[in-house]
Amino acid sequence: MDASEAQAAETAAPTTVEAFDIAQVMRAIPHRYPFLLVDRVVEVVKNASAIGIKNVTINENFFQGHFPEHPVMPGVLIIECMAQTAAVLVVETLGPEARGKLVYFMTVENAKFRKPVVPGDQMRVHVVKEKQRGNIWKFTAEAKVDGKVVAEATYAAMILDR
Repeated sequence: MDASEAQAAETAAPTTVEAFDIAQVMRAIPHRYPFLLVDRVVEVVKNASAIGIKNVTINENFFQGHFPEHPVMPGVLIIECMAQTAAVLVVETLGPEARGKLVYFMTVENAKFRKPVVPGDQMRVHVVKEKQRGNIWKFTAEAKVDGKVVAEATYAAMILDR
C-alpha cells in the first residue's frame, strides 16, 4: 500500500456491510479449528468497527485442561477472539487488496479480564479501529456476555504479505 492508498483508506467514509456467517469468516481469515474463535460477525463498518460472536461450548478443546472441574475460557483466547474479529474488519476494509496478506498481532496493552467466560456463554466482541499508520492498525476491543463486560484490551496489528 503506497502513501496515497493509505491516506484514502484512513479517510474513507465508513460503510456497514452484511453480517458474515462462519463460511464467510473462514474465507476472510486463515484460522481453522481448533483455533478459529469467531463463529460469525454480525456487523462490519468498513474502516471503523466490527462485532464478532463466539458461542462458547463445553466441547472446546481448551476446557479439558482449563479447568476440568471448573471450565473457564482462557483470557488469552478471549484476546485472540478480539484479534480475529479485527482481522475480519481489516480484510473487509481493504477489499481485494487484502488477498495474499495476513494480519499479525504486534502488541496488547491494558488487557483486563472482568468476569469468567464459561460454557454456555455467547461472547459478543466489539472491535473499534482507533488509528492506522501505513500497514499498522491500532484497535480497542470489549467482550461482553449478557451485556456485561468480561474483557477489554487495546492492541495493534501489522498487515503483511504471507
